[in-house]
Amino acid sequence: MAAEADGLLKRVLVPLLLPEKCYDQFFVQWDLLHIPCLKILISKGLGLGIVAGSLLVKLPQVLKILGAQSAEGLSLQSVMLELLALTGTMVYSIVNNFPFSSWGEALFLMLQTITICFLVLHYRGQTVTGVAFLAGYALVLLILLSPLTPLAVITILQASNMPSVVVGKLLQAATNYRNGHTGQLSAVTAFLLFGGSLARIFTSIQETGDPLMAGTFVVSSLCNGLIAAQLLFYWNVKAPHKKKKE
Repeated sequence: MAAEADGLLKRVLVPLLLPEKCYDQFFVQWDLLHIPCLKILISKGLGLGIVAGSLLVKLPQVLKILGAQSAEGLSLQSVMLELLALTGTMVYSIVNNFPFSSWGEALFLMLQTITICFLVLHYRGQTVTGVAFLAGYALVLLILLSPLTPLAVITILQASNMPSVVVGKLLQAATNYRNGHTGQLSAVTAFLLFGGSLARIFTSIQETGDPLMAGTFVVSSLCNGLIAAQLLFYWNVKAPHKKKKE
């Protein structure tokens, strides 16, 4: 029975959370304080937690837009630049065969972000443009993931993430400042993005060793922190259109 239980535990943990050598280190030699393996375990656990959490990160934002039937306060340019950054990270990671736990949230955040893009266009009365945008994006994504796209182009796309993230978040911050409120921005989504990008600094260093990936998440954390700070600052400020309804 003990052997069966050990075999089952090994199948669950290897290679999802631990390489086989670390499993042996922990459960054969019982060296539970082996630092290199602890780093791997923490990184894998954090990475999978971020991926799982990303399934719902932007759902509060989507629901807030649908509930208000308005995308007031959201900068379309900011959302599109964020979509560009997520696409770059996802494609770059797939092409370089990075572990799914190190980038998986980019896939789910991309799907939610493109939904927000469509909703912003829809509530601005540009539904046809929104549908065309979805079709165009799908085509571009297929081309980027195909052998037709050189690796150098993918690397440039990933390198463009940092300016995309900075410009996108600054556009949203400027919109918030100009409006004097954060409109339909979701605080839950903003704080989850901030926390997730902070955790990703560690996991990207540990799992990929890629300075480009790690640098992107450092910049992303700073920018997400700015938006989170604005949400706190404007916490009790209501959008003007809500006041009119009252």
